[in-house]
Amino acid sequence: MNKKTYYITTPIYYPSAKLHIGNTYTTVASDALARFKRLTGYDVMFLTGTDEHGQKIQRLAETKGVTPIEYVDEIVAGIKDLWKMMNVSYDKFIRTTDNYHIKAVQDIFKKLYDQGDIYKDSYEGWYCTPCESFWTETQLVNGNCPDCGRPVEKAKEEAYFFRMSKYAPKLITYIESHPEFIQPESRKNEMINNFLKPGLQDLCVSRTSFDWGIPVTFDEKHVVYVWIDALANYITALGYGSENDDLYKKYWPADVHLVGKDILRFHTIYWPIMLMALGIPLPKQVFGHGWLLVDGGKMSKSKGNVVDPVVLVNHFGTDPVRYYLLREIPFGSDGLFNNEIFIKKINSDLANDLGNLLSRTCAMVEKYFDGVIPAPKAKEAIDDELINLALATPKKVEKSIDDLKIPEALDSIWELIGRSNKYIDETTPWILAKDEAKKERLGTVLYNLSEALRIVSVCVSSFLPETSENINKQLNVELTTWDSVASFDGTSAGTKVSKGELLFPRIDVEKKIEELNMLKEQQLAENKPKMQPLKEEITIEDFEKIDLRVVKVLACEPVKGAKKLLKLKVDIGGEERQVISGIAKYYEPSDLVGKYVVLVANLKPAKLRGELSQGMILAASTDDDSKLCTVTIPEELPTGSIVR
Repeated sequence: MNKKTYYITTPIYYPSAKLHIGNTYTTVASDALARFKRLTGYDVMFLTGTDEHGQKIQRLAETKGVTPIEYVDEIVAGIKDLWKMMNVSYDKFIRTTDNYHIKAVQDIFKKLYDQGDIYKDSYEGWYCTPCESFWTETQLVNGNCPDCGRPVEKAKEEAYFFRMSKYAPKLITYIESHPEFIQPESRKNEMINNFLKPGLQDLCVSRTSFDWGIPVTFDEKHVVYVWIDALANYITALGYGSENDDLYKKYWPADVHLVGKDILRFHTIYWPIMLMALGIPLPKQVFGHGWLLVDGGKMSKSKGNVVDPVVLVNHFGTDPVRYYLLREIPFGSDGLFNNEIFIKKINSDLANDLGNLLSRTCAMVEKYFDGVIPAPKAKEAIDDELINLALATPKKVEKSIDDLKIPEALDSIWELIGRSNKYIDETTPWILAKDEAKKERLGTVLYNLSEALRIVSVCVSSFLPETSENINKQLNVELTTWDSVASFDGTSAGTKVSKGELLFPRIDVEKKIEELNMLKEQQLAENKPKMQPLKEEITIEDFEKIDLRVVKVLACEPVKGAKKLLKLKVDIGGEERQVISGIAKYYEPSDLVGKYVVLVANLKPAKLRGELSQGMILAASTDDDSKLCTVTIPEELPTGSIVR
């Protein structure tokens, strides 16, 4: 008989920066679900990966002086190292630069075009490079991207569009008739009321202003826009459209796409409509979890509140980080990360509750029975509460996981841990040990504790795999299958325990927080941009030799054959001049037209790439040239005005 299958995915991560603890949360949660399904007998496919195309990657690679593929290769290696450190057991890692994915996306694009769902037009609107998203004027918030809050760029170019509007009514009907499709419920209402019912615009699905992307086979000046490229990974990773699509036939439709709420729109509107157009079944569920908040807000490099999971693992170990993410973050809602709360949870839940339970049990078996677990021979009524709870716990955990309630699953396990600790206090083994006539009763108590710990270990193995292994090693556990926790007899009498080091040594909270704060200050100091040395002093007479003027950019275009140069036509007091400026990797030509900038007007003319340059545009940049901004005039002054 074939096993039941389970297909779970995380978003594929954009390799433009180091992943933070919020990204880690999504993947660790998916890993816990995947591990539990494997434990309970499912044939699991757990997919993660990286989304590697787009204008942002191309620009970042240029600032580093490397090719885009060289840039992403290095970051992808770091992402894989992080998942290894976090004990993430993915079955497949897809990169959108993989050849099989590229071919499949090209075929998907061509199919949608051939059936009339993709058409060519031109696009003019506001574009957010970090989010790879187009926005209308009315969608902007205070003139910025409504998703990330960063500035947008005016963009106009020829593009292909996907007829989203054609499928919107069908999608609304589907969502309303499949209440389990978008979870939690609040996310479903948001998608329907805020995006679908007001009217869905057709989606721009190609770009011509950059070339780091998948070429459109029938029009190669276009590259496939990020969302068709990225979202298709969930089926291309399974071999959809290839000569061997056995995995696709086996695992699709996905059981759950686990994503952050900020990209839910793409997964519950764009992606389902793409699948409808392709005649492919929709995933069974898309679950949009909340954000991990730090200092009351979403993590952001610009705010300086990003939490590095590598630092946490290096200081506390992998399982404490996994535990906090899985136990303390309400699944579906925003959660809070705070160093003090995190450390206190390690001390209370892991060190005091679980670690102390294992340590005490092994120590008593060693002290009273020479390290050999005795057979249970003297059962009393007080044992039933512990045994019944131990037998009920796996069922409660399984029900919670089926409902995607990971914290509740851990709550049930810790209820059993708490009851076991209370059982020690109730049965007082140290008092029983003083009476030889109560030796068998003492043996029964220690057997029950050992067996309860075995059941805890099996139940917790999906969430804290290293901890489970350590428990098994100290108790010399042999039965670790899910079926074995259906009865309270999996520990073999005569098993030799081996008390090891403490699972979770207690942490000095104040000392550790001080250590982390010092490390953070050190990292901020190391990463703080260093100002270049000031040049030698000049006199006011030297400065007055420079003639700075306000000019208006009338036109702008790339210099042929020069990736870094733009050719600007500017108005200076009614006179037109041509200026060549090396700012092409920071600005699209359309970004500058109509802007008032500052020109060094009396710079001796020179030829650059055969083009005459009559002056120089003032700009400021970082030392590594990763950012550059032209000096602009906020209010319209007459062109030719002197900048003093």
